[in-house]
Amino acid sequence: MATVTAPSLQQRFAPASRCFGCGPANELGLRLESRPVVEGLVASWMPAAHHEAFAGVLNGGIIGALLDCHSNWTAAWELMRRRGADRPPVCVTADYHVRLFRPTPSDRPVTLGSRIVEATDDRATVESTLSSGGVVTARCRGTFVAVGPDHPAHGSWG
Repeated sequence: MATVTAPSLQQRFAPASRCFGCGPANELGLRLESRPVVEGLVASWMPAAHHEAFAGVLNGGIIGALLDCHSNWTAAWELMRRRGADRPPVCVTADYHVRLFRPTPSDRPVTLGSRIVEATDDRATVESTLSSGGVVTARCRGTFVAVGPDHPAHGSWG
């Protein structure tokens, strides 16, 4: 696999974000890095032992956080594109549902992929997957909404 050197969307647009799942400024967080591909976004992330539910298996809550953040950035990227904007809007999770299909090994990288299912000017529905060794171990479907200045998250990306 080639090394990706281009900055992630999080590094590029939200360097001061402290989000547990994807914030570059959160030293104790997961620091997920999502990058655009032809359809949606992709990310690779390496678990550590402290992310386990039990020996050798990634915790379901960590899986949910990864899928939530990756999906949220997919929505923000799509809304930016739709608006013809220079920056993605700050988006928040309206709802998301995660299905865990099988244990996710914690001794190798996981890959996240996503795609837009539908979108309007201020919200998007996203489907994402988390895979290990080419096998999908979890799926997510959620709705993510752009927020305005009256929302506490507005401006949180830095």
